[in-house]
Amino acid sequence: MEYTIKQVAEKVELTEYTLRYYEKEGLLPSIDRNEHGVRLFKDNDIEWIRLICCLRDTGMSILKIKDYVNLCIEGDNTIELRRQIILNQKIVTEQKIEEMNKHLDMINRKLKYYNDFIAGKHIDSCNPSNTIKENSNKKAHI
Repeated sequence: MEYTIKQVAEKVELTEYTLRYYEKEGLLPSIDRNEHGVRLFKDNDIEWIRLICCLRDTGMSILKIKDYVNLCIEGDNTIELRRQIILNQKIVTEQKIEEMNKHLDMINRKLKYYNDFIAGKHIDSCNPSNTIKENSNKKAHI
């Protein structure tokens, strides 16, 4: 099956502009065109775009993705290099997930703190404005 750029943009949740940019940058080397110059995408092109989006979303630069694409174009003799690129991106992604999980833990602790406060289990001792009020009260007593 073949798709227009508009259909593909909807499927992969990118703009048509972004798809054209990716093609211009050499990230979509296999896009066919009809006799009128209209881009025709196939299912494997859509999967390729999803891989590019995945790499971008996990922090890989356009330049590095372009290097990866060029290795793919070179053929099977670059499999180990490509595997290493994907493995490195996996490690980067796992590190980001670990970091985000730490952030999530802190947010969950703060949320529990607020829930306990609302339930009347303690006063809001972590609020910076309370520290400011305490310091003001101390100065007033001096």
